[in-house]
Amino acid sequence: MAMKLVLIGPPGSGKGTQASRLRERFGIPHLSSGDILRAQVAEGTEFGKKIKQYMDRGEIGPAELITEVILDHLGRTCPDGFILDGFPRTLYQAEKLSESHAINATILIDVPEKEIISRISGRLSCRKCNSIYHSTNKPPRQENVCDACGGPLFHRQDDNEETILNRMRVYNKETRPVVDFYRKAGQLHAVNGARDADSIFADIITLL
Repeated sequence: MAMKLVLIGPPGSGKGTQASRLRERFGIPHLSSGDILRAQVAEGTEFGKKIKQYMDRGEIGPAELITEVILDHLGRTCPDGFILDGFPRTLYQAEKLSESHAINATILIDVPEKEIISRISGRLSCRKCNSIYHSTNKPPRQENVCDACGGPLFHRQDDNEETILNRMRVYNKETRPVVDFYRKAGQLHAVNGARDADSIFADIITLL
């Protein structure tokens, strides 16, 4: 099925989890802007060097710079369909995306701030396959070892409370207008993200 979907929500709302499930269900490429940007940082590209200073502070970074990289990636790798996770984050990015692609639906996964802080501060990520765990809510079977691939788990440097609060301030300032953009376009569908992943996924499938 060819669809162009956008998932929106605060950091830690479960966008990546739901995007992965949708990819498996519909066979559509899942693109995480965070993964694309972190890959640039890890590779030490000129773009990566520029964006790292913003990511370390929990900031979005220059919209024009990020938009250029993401849209170029979309055009080269999946022009016919995709699931976007973490992009667009600003009104500028939403407008630029709409100029290049007709979005079929935008899903807002809404989660209270208190829940977000709890989720992210305990989050563990796999260095090899990017699987996500939680020290309390979803611990791996073996401490600091990924169940899926056996890779090492780590706590991301930007997953601390101070940075999380700053990311929430950025989200409320920069990304809330994106929600309004898609609502006015008649493309926005909201789901309650403060529940288990299965219930959220069932709601999204019903909406689609």
